[in-house]
Parts: sequence; structure tokens; C-alpha cells
Amino acid sequence: MTKRVKKSIVFLSVCLGLIFTFMAAASRIQRDSGRVEVGLLSIQAAEGGEIAAKLYRPETATAQSPAPAVLLIHGYQNDKDASGAAAIELARRGYVVLAIDAYGHGSTGVGLAARGYVNHKVSVNFGEDSEADGTYAAISGPMRYKVMLNFSNLSFFNEHYSRDAEGNAIEDSSVGGIAAYAALAAYDFVDGTRMAVGGHSMGTWASWSVAAAYAGTEIAPKAVVLQAGELFTQDVYDSESIRFNNVLLLQAKYDEFAMFRDYNSTVTEELPRSALRAAFLGVPPGETAWNTTFGDFADGSARRMELVRTNHRLITHSGAAVAQAMEWFDAATGNESPVAPSDKVYLIKEMLTFACLLLALAAMLGFMELLLALPFFQSAQPGLPDRPERTKQGRAWRRGAAVTILVAGLTYPFMAQLGHGLLPLPERIFRMTVGNGFLAWYLLLIVVMLVTTALPWKKAKKAGAPLDYCDLGFAGQDNPARFDWGLLGKSALLALLMAGFVYLLVWVCQSLFLLDFRVIWPFFRPFSLARLGQFFVYIPVFALFFVLNNSKIFAQMRTPATGRPGFKGFLSCWWRNAICMAGGVFLICLVEYIPFFAGMGPGADLLFSPLFGGPFMSLLLIFFPQILVLSLLCTYIHRRTGHVFVSGLTAGILSCWIIAGGSAML
Repeated sequence: MTKRVKKSIVFLSVCLGLIFTFMAAASRIQRDSGRVEVGLLSIQAAEGGEIAAKLYRPETATAQSPAPAVLLIHGYQNDKDASGAAAIELARRGYVVLAIDAYGHGSTGVGLAARGYVNHKVSVNFGEDSEADGTYAAISGPMRYKVMLNFSNLSFFNEHYSRDAEGNAIEDSSVGGIAAYAALAAYDFVDGTRMAVGGHSMGTWASWSVAAAYAGTEIAPKAVVLQAGELFTQDVYDSESIRFNNVLLLQAKYDEFAMFRDYNSTVTEELPRSALRAAFLGVPPGETAWNTTFGDFADGSARRMELVRTNHRLITHSGAAVAQAMEWFDAATGNESPVAPSDKVYLIKEMLTFACLLLALAAMLGFMELLLALPFFQSAQPGLPDRPERTKQGRAWRRGAAVTILVAGLTYPFMAQLGHGLLPLPERIFRMTVGNGFLAWYLLLIVVMLVTTALPWKKAKKAGAPLDYCDLGFAGQDNPARFDWGLLGKSALLALLMAGFVYLLVWVCQSLFLLDFRVIWPFFRPFSLARLGQFFVYIPVFALFFVLNNSKIFAQMRTPATGRPGFKGFLSCWWRNAICMAGGVFLICLVEYIPFFAGMGPGADLLFSPLFGGPFMSLLLIFFPQILVLSLLCTYIHRRTGHVFVSGLTAGILSCWIIAGGSAML
């Protein structure tokens, strides 16, 4: 046994030990040290199929002493564990909590299309629109485009919004919440007279829909808590047939979605004074204010808008937002908890699962070292080529890096949004909505990389110093004249085994602890059968993109630092690779958030239009760190193997897994 193998075994063992220690600690927090029973279940959906859910039941909730209960509904591209912060804190305070995977998300089998759609959209707040000024307009395009543009259309609205002349309709804007709420109310350990509902983003529209469905019944929600939600005109809130009790709006100061800012560029002190906001609070415009409760909990008229200094996605885990939600639920349901709103533990659990995510990726590298020590994989590591004349540095490298950054960054908002909504893809095959956005962007970049690889190839050949496949990272130095298919095959097997190792860890942790590897956002979670099928649909493009991307950055832009040994050599190589891999995403981050934080509004909205803002711009804060981590992994693997197949395929598999594992599916 070599020294490297021994070190790898020790490293792998330490990583695994820490993963299971941290997961056990995170599970203990989720279960409140055994005082809360946590379990997975399925609920029959109104549209057929089943809704996946996680139930948190405090030990104090019994048939003899039923407890208040809250239904939590996550936002677009999330899953039930994205509601974990509120769920954990509510359960600690004696609430029964049901967190669901909405239609098309997580492990729920019902697709997002079951929400329904109509052939028109509204581009201002509801009740303020008209056909004359174009704010109520017909739309056309793929079904997914109509579904996404109809998120603000709710099934309890009048038929002007919820049905169209072609017979289309918004079928269930609660995305499964109505059925889940009924299932929660049916438990004998739940006090049906003290129930509430809360959601984030897409889940706020679902929360409105659940509250509307049960308005006037014995189990009508006593509170509705909206984490970054949209407001409507007064006739929607309080009519003869529908009344919403005790509504709290947690307003993100830097919300990337225009409808959650009332289509203003920024959220300011003036926003509460609008007629729309004043009607929501139930007071004249001159009396409105942030962070002030209006009305009375006793008669259900309490209203509050809490301004939270965070962005759209992070509001679910804002300490101030979570504390305010706890106070609101307690006041509305009459719950008396000894746990203060300021006493919160959910972030500890979040950091533990995040540490496990990073440790799992580190363990994957240790596992790779053990595989590379096997005789079968010896030929999969030909080593870095010794060709100093092919390295790039100085102006040549900077020019290549600048082009890479600009092309990736400037095409991202346009191609991602095009693929998300309008790219003509067969929707029964390509069902991942955000996946389609990345698919379109990657396809364009694949074309760019092929062209920018072919041109230097021809130029070098004409100059009498031809490039070869070793220069592209597609072969070893011992046989550079041919594309090495055998190397590709063994690399693909190696990458699959490495990703499979991480998948096994996720599956074991999900089975033992009911937790996966994430931080705020779902990253690595077990596949359902349908999602596994989607993984195989998208993986060819993802794999090709990352192999070509690694070829451009790691091989064709190889620097003298690439072969420099030791940790310093690794760092001097990695920062250059990171700039090229993540620089474009970082650039568009700056374009989006510098003007936003400066008080002007989101950059995409200002420079292009709100059409190019929203989902993919708000994803940047998650996507940028993801690419940084992938650049670390790819740098290590490339230096270890000497070619781009293992690094590129591993990055492609992991990225495709993130997309196909739990995000929205038609």
C-alpha cells in the first residue's frame, strides 16, 4: 500500500466520520433533541398522484391535547426542506408542521402543469390592470411559458383572470396546498380551530389560495404569513365569500422579482403609502408604515408589513423574518410558548448540512484517489503534458480570460431566460423549467467553444506548429495525435463512480436522518424515478459543456502554474481557473446587484427589462458559489489526471444532478 493510498484512506475516513457526526447533530436539532417526531409521508393530490411532505409533530401534540398547526409551502425551484427554518422553529414552539413538495417540485409526482394556465398575463398588480394600456395582454408560446407567466393568476380569482376563451383554466394555484391543508386538519392531534398557512414566493400565491379555499369554515387559517409575496386590490382580500385572517407580509428590501416590489424599481419608505398597500393594511395612505401591526388579531383583521434587509431567496432564513413569523403565528393562534422568538437554532442545522455537502465533495476526491490506485484506472491518469511552449501567460492569458468572462456573463441573462420560457423544446421530454434555461445557455457556449477551438487549430496548422489532442486535454502525451476514446471511457466510469459515491452518502443520510446535503437551497438530494429519467435527458449537454469548458480553461489556457507542485502550486493554478469558470457569473452579479444596493434597482431590470430579471438573476447568489466549488474540484482532478475528461464529466454530472434532483418539473 503506497503512502498516497494510506493518506487517502485516512482522509476519507475522517470525512465520513465528520459527515455522520454532523448529520446526527443536524437531525437532533430538527427533532428538538427527541421532543419532535419527524417523518415523511404522501398525500393524495386533487389532480391525482401524490404530494410528498414532511411532518413535524411535537410530543405535546396528542389526541387528548391537540396542538395548533401550520402548513408551509416553499417557493419556485425549492422543496419542502427549504421550509425547514420555519418548520424547525415552529415545532420547537409546540406547533404541528406540515411542509410539502409543491406540484412539480421535490419528490411530488404531480407536475407543475397541474397548476393550470390561461392565455393572458398581467404586468401590474391585480386590480390595477386593463386591456387598454396593455397591462392585461394575451400571451402565446410553450406551455411552460404560460404556466410561469400565470403564477400571479390564482384559482379563486374571478374568471377574468382564472379562465380564458379557449377553455384553459388555473386549476389549483395552491400547487397541492389545499389537499395538504385538509390532510393536516384531519389529524386528531391537530386543533383545527388554530391552524395557519405560510409560504415563500410561489408559496405565497399558494398560501393565498389555501386561505381562500377554507375561508368561512371551521378550519379557516387564523394567520397567513407571506415570505416575499404579492399584494392585490382590496376586493380580493375581503369580499362577501372570502376573508383572509391576520396577514403578515415579510418584505425583502432587495427583492429581485418586480411583482413583489409592486413593479417599482426599489423598495422604499414610500411604498407603504401606495393605495394598494394602504388597502392591504386597512388604513388611509397617510397612516401606513413598515414594521407596524394594524387591526386586531381577535377579529382576524391584523395586518403588518415587515421590511427585512435581505434578498428574495434569503428571506426564508433571515433571523429577523423568522422571529417575526413566530410572533405572528403565536398571536394569531393563541399559542403560548416558553421559547422566545429570538431563540433560534435553525441556522446551526443549516451550517451542519452545508458542512456535510462540502465534506461529501472532499470525500469524493479521497475516493477518487483510491480508485486511481487500482490497476484498471492506471491508464486514466497520463499526467500533465510537459510542453512549456504551449502555456499561456501575461497578455495572452488575460485576453483569453477576458473573452471567456464577457461571453459567459453577457449571454447568461438572455439565453437562460429564453430557454426557461420560449426555446422550442419538446416539453414531454425536457420537463425541467430552469434546466431548460441552463440548457439553452450551455448550447450557445458549446457552439462558441467549438468555434474558438477550431479556429486556433486551423491557424496553428497553417503556421506549421499544429496543435494536437493532448493540447486540448483529450489525450495523453504518449499518444497525442488521436482523440483517446479509451481514456474517455475509463474517465466516464471513474466520474460515475465518484458521483455515485456522493449519491450513496446522500441516500444513506436521507434514510437515517431525513436530511440531505444543502444550504438554504437544495443541492444534492435523492432522485425519484421521473427525476432520474430527466437526469439522463439533460446529462449529454451538461457533460459536453463542462468537458469543453475544461478543455478551454484548463488545457488550452494552461499556464506555467498548472504543473507547479504542492499546495502553493494548486492555489496559483486554481485562482486563474476560478476567474475563467466563475468570472462571467460574477460579472453579471455585479451588473445586477451594484445598482440594486445603490438604490437604483436591479441591473437586469434597468439595462434590459424585468423580463430578463427574476429567476435566473436571483439564482446568481447560489450559482456563483457553486461554480467556485466546481472550479476547486476540477482544478484538483485535472492536476491529478492530466486531462479534462474526469474533471469535466464530474462537474457535468454534479451540475445536472442539482438541476434534475428537485427543481421545478412540468
